[in-house]
Amino acid sequence: METISFVIHGEAQAQGRPRAGKSFSGKTVLYDPINSRDFKQYVRLVSSQYKPEKLLECPLSLELHFYKQIPASWSNKKKEKAIRGELLPAVKSDIDNYAKSVMDGLSGIIYTDDKLVCELIMTKRYSESPRTEVTIKQANFEEE
Repeated sequence: METISFVIHGEAQAQGRPRAGKSFSGKTVLYDPINSRDFKQYVRLVSSQYKPEKLLECPLSLELHFYKQIPASWSNKKKEKAIRGELLPAVKSDIDNYAKSVMDGLSGIIYTDDKLVCELIMTKRYSESPRTEVTIKQANFEEE
């Protein structure tokens, strides 16, 4: 399997908590919050350009680098520190919730199910151009 790499431009959206509502018949139904749903659709759209001929069904290694927008209110000095990686975005949202949104979006486009992800490498940084960098490859674990 070849490595699949691509960039999802724009600010990543974290997987939100499921919302509950009532159907027309009165049954309780759970649904994705609109921001989560829209971001996953965007991930599907971008990743479909890199779709393999056959959905991946092997153990996978997934690398996700999330770049958050630098707050406009920050001074130039503080912005420079953020760009150099001296300031990290220890702010909302949790990095694992970002990863869940991307992994769900890739399901059915790149791989059959996100249960195939056996290795997950993630970072969260600041950048002047918010984006998510995605790298997918077959997981290779050597026996000890």
